Amino acid sequence: MIRTILFSLILSSVFTGCNYFEKPTEENVVARVNDNYLYLSEVESLVPENSSKEDSILIVNNYINRWATQKLLIEQAKINLSPDKLQQFDKLVEEYKNDLLTESYKGAVVSKQIDSVITEEDYRIYYASNIDNFRLKDLLVKLRYIHLPPEYDGVQEVKQKLSRYDKKDKKSLTTENYRFVSSNFNDSVWIKKQMLLNVLPVLKGINEQVLKKSNFVQLQDSLGVYLVKIEDVLNPNDTPPLPYIKPTLKQIILNKRKLELIKKFEADITKDAIETKNFEIYTNE
Repeated sequence: MIRTILFSLILSSVFTGCNYFEKPTEENVVARVNDNYLYLSEVESLVPENSSKEDSILIVNNYINRWATQKLLIEQAKINLSPDKLQQFDKLVEEYKNDLLTESYKGAVVSKQIDSVITEEDYRIYYASNIDNFRLKDLLVKLRYIHLPPEYDGVQEVKQKLSRYDKKDKKSLTTENYRFVSSNFNDSVWIKKQMLLNVLPVLKGINEQVLKKSNFVQLQDSLGVYLVKIEDVLNPNDTPPLPYIKPTLKQIILNKRKLELIKKFEADITKDAIETKNFEIYTNE
C-alpha cells in the first residue's frame, strides 16, 4: 500500500512544475538527473507507515531534491576539477575501500579466533610488568558516609556506629529505620575525588588535608549534617590498585592479543600465497 501511495504522491505532487524528466525510462523511476536515475525502491522506505499525506510528500520531496543537488554537484565537479585532482580522489576512494574491506575481513577472522578469557594470573603478570605506566592522575578515596536531615535527633549515636562500624553497627545502620537523606556504606570501592565532590558538594569548601586515611569528618550546611569516614586514600602519582584498573587492563590485554593475531594472520596469508604461487616478486637483474 505504501508503494502505491508513494508513487501517487511523487507523480501528483512532487514533480508538479518540476521538469525532472519527461518520460521515465522504467515504471519505477521517480527522478532523473542527466543519466542518473532514482528509483521508487530507494525512496519508498523513507516514509513511515503512519505518515500523513503532507508529511509523506515533504519527506520524499526533500530527499529527491537532495539527491538531485548532489548528482548535479558531482557532475559539475567532474567537469571543473583538474584531471590530477580527480585522479587523486579516485585513488583515495580506492584506498579507503581497500582499507574497509581488509580491516573488516581481519576483524571477522580475529573475532572468531581471539581468546577473550583473561585469568587473574594474566592480570597480575601484565600489571606487574607495566606498573609504572599506570600512575594515578586523580586522588582516589574509599569512604562511607551518611547525610542526615537538619536538626536530626541522634547524631552522636549514628556517628559512633559509622565510625566504629563493627558487625552489629553495619546491621543496625543498614536495616533499622533511620531517616537518612542519603548514605553509602560500600567502603571497598575507590572513588575519584571529583565524583566524591559531586555526590557531597559540602566537601568542596574544606581543606584537602581532611581527606586523609582513617579521618572522620562531621560537616553541616543548610541541607543537613554529613558524617564521613575516610577508609583509605591514594594520591596522584601513586600506584593504582589492581582491581581499580582491571577494566583498563582488560581492554589493553585484548587489544594486544588482537594485534598479535592480526600480525600472524597477515604473515600466514602471505606465506600461503607464496607457497601456492599466487604471490611472486619479480626481480630485474
